[in-house]
Amino acid sequence: METVAIVGRPNVGKSTLFNRLTGQRTSIVDDQSGVTRDRVYGESDWGGIHFNLIDTGGFVPNSVDVFEAAIREQVTIAMQEATVLLFVVDVTTGITYLDDEIAMMLRKTDKKVLLVVNKVDNHQRLLDSNEFYSLGFEQLFPLSSINGSGTGEVMDAIIEGMEKQEEEYVENDVPKIAIIGQPNAGKSSIINVFLGEERNVVTDIAGTTRDSIHTRFNKFNKDIILIDTAGIRKKSKVHENLEFYSVIRAIKALDEADVCVLMIDAFNGVTAQDITIFALAARKKRGIVIAVNKWDLVPNKTTNTVKDYEDMIRDRIAPFRDVPIVFISVTEKQRVLKVLDYALDVYENKKRKISTSKLNDHMLKVIERNQPPVVKGKSISIKFVTQLPSTTPSFAFFCSNPKYIRDAYKNFLENQIRIKYNFTGVPINIFFREK
Repeated sequence: METVAIVGRPNVGKSTLFNRLTGQRTSIVDDQSGVTRDRVYGESDWGGIHFNLIDTGGFVPNSVDVFEAAIREQVTIAMQEATVLLFVVDVTTGITYLDDEIAMMLRKTDKKVLLVVNKVDNHQRLLDSNEFYSLGFEQLFPLSSINGSGTGEVMDAIIEGMEKQEEEYVENDVPKIAIIGQPNAGKSSIINVFLGEERNVVTDIAGTTRDSIHTRFNKFNKDIILIDTAGIRKKSKVHENLEFYSVIRAIKALDEADVCVLMIDAFNGVTAQDITIFALAARKKRGIVIAVNKWDLVPNKTTNTVKDYEDMIRDRIAPFRDVPIVFISVTEKQRVLKVLDYALDVYENKKRKISTSKLNDHMLKVIERNQPPVVKGKSISIKFVTQLPSTTPSFAFFCSNPKYIRDAYKNFLENQIRIKYNFTGVPINIFFREK
């Protein structure tokens, strides 16, 4: 998928626009300048075309403030990596010197830039928005991110030239496994261990994006394509915000992969950034394996250390806890090939198709023993279940009053499917349809 980044000075409404375009309330919205310290990542679609959306912090060029300097780096990276840039300005304040400075930078990029004039919610402000043509951009879009007026035109412009992605179930000949995680977690090292066993059994092939390296791995009865994004940092001339950059790398790798291996540094522990990357993989419905690297460096291990560490990870990644976790040391080459074994198992789980007859034989008995609770006096009767033809295991339950089924019961059905048919490491979609 293509990547779209929202940039602009602080407090122009970038996060509100992000929430509007993604249809969610993820970004923190506040009148105080500079509220968005962290970046927010989401997905949006328009006319059947899906794209990644990045909400950056407010951009303040040449600021000595530590937060503003970090934001400046984030925006610079976003300008490098995004396909489309939404430059957001505020009609109520007019053009400021910060808008001018940002515009100067954006005019030098070869990326598609859409000038979004926000807070245009009446006729006078619509007239005032014409002032922003002086910033030198051909496409200007007056809108109100609060009430949504004008956002349709922006979405049309965003997807112009993008290819439509069809959701179809396609059998892949070769599994694509992406190695993702924070910098210095061991992503490059584990790739080198995989490929360094025998030189003549790998073949380099061109990646589908300029940012990832695709390598064919064929040995030990395993035939896979490894997707490595670790080398991207070398091309950047700016002082990188590595956390931000690692997430962008992960987003791009996940768009191409069947299964991802999330590398975690055991010595540093599970960080918020690790959970962010995991959440991205789960949101994109990719198969997931967690590899806890540098296990040899963890001091004072006991017989319960592995279990305690594993329990801690599963608590952090809840509610999607059904994920393989393997403890490795890349430098010592301990259990490294187990990572590929788990990844291939997850790949097979992701492809698993359950016949409708088997599904109904099992799940209807489960449902009979555990009926969905009555909600607001409405009883729910589930009549039929089938697996849908999609790249992600998806199941449709046909029933009466589907809107009254609560998340707790939905999670119960998902867990029953997981237990019976082994979808370990794979996110599952559960749908309820009127019958």
